This record gives sequence, C-alpha cells and structure tokens, in this order.
Amino acid sequence: MSKPTDNCGFAAAIKMIEGKWKVDILCELGTASRRFGRLRQAIPEISEKMLAQQLRELEADGLVDRKVYPELPAKVVYSLTERGMALNTAADALCRWAEQFSPVAEASTQVYAAPAPS
Repeated sequence: MSKPTDNCGFAAAIKMIEGKWKVDILCELGTASRRFGRLRQAIPEISEKMLAQQLRELEADGLVDRKVYPELPAKVVYSLTERGMALNTAADALCRWAEQFSPVAEASTQVYAAPAPS
C-alpha cells in the first residue's frame, strides 16, 4: 500500500538530491560546467569514489549531463541539464526560506536543548 507522500513532488525531489554531496555538486555545476578534477577541487572534503558515485546518480536522475570528448586523454565535462537547472532554481527559494527563518529555528532549538531548571 502506498503512503500519501509517495506521489508528492517534494518527496520525489528530495529523493533525487538525498546524499551528503549532491546539493554541493548541483550548486557547483549551477555556476559553470566542470570537469571531474575541478569539481573535486571545489569540494575538497569529498572522495573521488563518492564524487563519481554521486555524479552517476545525478546523471541517472536526469539532473546532470556527462559529455565525453573524443580526445586523448579523454575529456569529460559535467553540466546541469534543463531539469537540473530548474531544480537549482527551486532550491534557491528553499535556501532563501532557510535564511529568513534560521534565526527562529536556532532560537527554538536552543530553548529545547537547554538543561531543565533544577
């Protein structure tokens, strides 16, 4: 039996970007197309294995395009697809929302995290 959220567009979008590094990769590719090495330099905390895996998943979801140029050595360039650009635009609104309300969220978190008075 399916849950009500199974058909929710927001849930589908979250599934596409779940993973520690996908948002960082999408943000980097939102500024310009990049080769693998440049992406790795832009996100130094990510391992090569994880970057390759996350790029494959983003490509499979239709968010990232991988173009191979027939050169020696092979040149591979990653860029956002139209779908990926649209997702970045939508994510921008979510980022603005978080910036607007994060002080409120931080304050409420501190209230609940404070030790109870004795």
